[in-house]
Amino acid sequence: MGYIKNKTWLVFVALFCLHKATAQQHTRFVTVPKGVYEVGIKDDARNPLRKVKVDTFYIAACETTNRQFAAFVAATGYITDAEKRHNALVFEPPLDEFRWKSDSTAYWRYPNGKSRGGITNHMDHPVTCISYHDVQAYCTWAGVRLPTLEEWEIACRAGTRTNYFFGNNPQQIKPYANIWYGHDHKKADYTDGYMTTSPVGHFKPNPWGLYDTYGNVFEFCSGKVSPNQRSSLVHARGGSWWCSGNSCHAFNSYMIGQVNDRASFSNQGFRVAKSIGNGQ
Repeated sequence: MGYIKNKTWLVFVALFCLHKATAQQHTRFVTVPKGVYEVGIKDDARNPLRKVKVDTFYIAACETTNRQFAAFVAATGYITDAEKRHNALVFEPPLDEFRWKSDSTAYWRYPNGKSRGGITNHMDHPVTCISYHDVQAYCTWAGVRLPTLEEWEIACRAGTRTNYFFGNNPQQIKPYANIWYGHDHKKADYTDGYMTTSPVGHFKPNPWGLYDTYGNVFEFCSGKVSPNQRSSLVHARGGSWWCSGNSCHAFNSYMIGQVNDRASFSNQGFRVAKSIGNGQ
């Protein structure tokens, strides 16, 4: 009996250490040094090729998880836009391309609607069904901020100038990203092991140690692509689990998506950043 107890204890300790190491990875920041970086792509109206100067900043290695967002809600009692507006958009095949379903029961705890289960076993997946407005509230509480459009691209590119940090061939993306490999969205696709989100940090990182910059979930960024842009329009980058070569194709270093600041989608999340000195 003593041997069995000791063995059980060793298993418990091993699991605890694994959980602690995983949690530390999920909260790790990567330092991006100050400098002049080239961003954008030639002849792109929304993200033209240009050079930008940035100060040193820190960016999270992983997307913000359900566990991290749950800590924020537990501490503040925050209620998200999806809970108040009952207008989150979810995806459930078979649906026509680019058609999403409004589910009044969906919010961050039930990102695909209550009938399809919650996040109990997905605490290390990226939080979704949150709006830009919700993300701002989280950042204020956590003492962080969103990366700017330019900072996100600099960190994603990791010193490269190709369409992807691994080159220009999109067929080489599989080790790095959770995306949609099906020809269309009329039936579920589990080619990479997941139909929707995957645990953050599950796929290989870019050369600077950032995970999931492509696929998994779109990541909110701060900033505008035009000074005349509507104030309610915000941007996100990196593509998501829904994006495929035939639809969306936003899982690259240069595309910039846009969405209403109160909209909540089951493929929309975020990662955070910090500046030197004041933290934000």
